[in-house]
Amino acid sequence: MDHITDPIDRRLLDEFQRDFPVTDRPFQILGTALGLDEAEVIDRLTRMRATGRITRVGATIAPGAVSASTLAAVAAPEDRLEEVAAMIDAEPGVNHNYQREDDWNLWFVATGPDRAHVNDTLARISQRTGLQVLDLRLVRPFNVDLGFRMSGKTRNVPGPRKVDSSAMQDGDRPLLQALSSGLSLVTEPFAELAQSLGRSTSDVMARIKALHEAGIISRLGVIVRHRALGWSANAMVVWDMPADQVATAGPALAAHPGVTLCYERNPVEDVWPYRLYSMIHARSRNEALETLSGATTLPELAGARHKVLFSTRCFKQTGALIQAREAAA
Repeated sequence: MDHITDPIDRRLLDEFQRDFPVTDRPFQILGTALGLDEAEVIDRLTRMRATGRITRVGATIAPGAVSASTLAAVAAPEDRLEEVAAMIDAEPGVNHNYQREDDWNLWFVATGPDRAHVNDTLARISQRTGLQVLDLRLVRPFNVDLGFRMSGKTRNVPGPRKVDSSAMQDGDRPLLQALSSGLSLVTEPFAELAQSLGRSTSDVMARIKALHEAGIISRLGVIVRHRALGWSANAMVVWDMPADQVATAGPALAAHPGVTLCYERNPVEDVWPYRLYSMIHARSRNEALETLSGATTLPELAGARHKVLFSTRCFKQTGALIQAREAAA
């Protein structure tokens, strides 16, 4: 796995995962903070994107704010794993697809402009693969901000922000789709984005600020590929507990050092009983298990059975689908 040794690259990834400046020449502001000129900042980000260390400079959108999404899983027979993964990846609404160590071995996120679009995606996958699809809908987030420091030190990640969906206006969906795909790494990225949408730069920047303020854009900045940066032990830990215990267990687990995501999802009766989900991103399996060991001692999790699913392979990782496109043939 690749590790960041250049201290300026490290700072670039550490300090600009959120609150990216919405201004005419944002990379100039990053350069001033890092003691670099604008062109070198752009060059470094372009190189890190080309080598797979970052996916984009862009936005993550609050789950359910303007579109629908769900976590889903299938149990693919070992000899069909590649074939089934390819069928899942072919769906434009699927934006993450990971192989994990479990009988339910392919885990993916299906996104779309509305719930019907997501339902259609899951139905097509089930029909084409001949497999049952677990539809694990989000109930509530406790921490859904994947930004974290490359050093691995405890970070002050904000809790889930209140989302005001009423802030949405006509024309915001294509803007959010473009930000979810990523800004161009050029001197004036917002001007280029505005031109591609046939809008004025000032209008586009005002809307981005308003959508960020409303919590619809949950994070604007450098989106890293944690596996490519040495954070290769990626474990999803699921917890089986009564619904009324989740309200206290969720915030406690979200605050535990090393836990990078935490949310409640609906279980699937007689198949998948787990309600509370947490992600641990670590540099080694032992480090991830150490974090988990600490989490199991939290009094709020007392008596909760858990299961650990380490991811072994990433088949797909892109931004969410906010605007409908034609489904894969």
